[in-house]
Amino acid sequence: MFYRYHHSPIGRLLLAGDETGLQQLLMELDDKPWQIAEHWRTAAGELDEVCRQLDDYFAGRRRRFELRLAPHGTAFQQAVWQALQRIPFGQTSSYSALAAQIARPKAVRAVGAANGANPIAVIIPCHRVIGRDGSLTGYAGGLARKALLLQLEGAQLPQQATLAL
Repeated sequence: MFYRYHHSPIGRLLLAGDETGLQQLLMELDDKPWQIAEHWRTAAGELDEVCRQLDDYFAGRRRRFELRLAPHGTAFQQAVWQALQRIPFGQTSSYSALAAQIARPKAVRAVGAANGANPIAVIIPCHRVIGRDGSLTGYAGGLARKALLLQLEGAQLPQQATLAL
């Protein structure tokens, strides 16, 4: 597994992947230190394209990522993460809409848990999921980051989200 750090407008990111694709994009959080496994190696150039596309996204030049992704998760989590990738840039969805989309309309809480377990934040756009009432709901990177990402994409934010920044 290769890894590297990348600086972004939402803070330092940890990128990790191998020949199959990107497996992790994690945000730096005070309460969750990154775990770098002993067998991981510092990337030479293996993750450069990920960094280029992230830079383009944060600069407003990219709306869609074109990368090989290889997140590890259960079949249910994979279905949720695939559904997240179908939410268009600048738009939002709700947990209940995602549950319906994967043909599990009663699994709203499980969809929320899978959303929270997303190992490739930003690229698999879990930040685009908001409450059914339009409110910003939990985000592993914090609500301020979520609001920043949605604003970057030009999504309509609830009044209180805009005021909190």
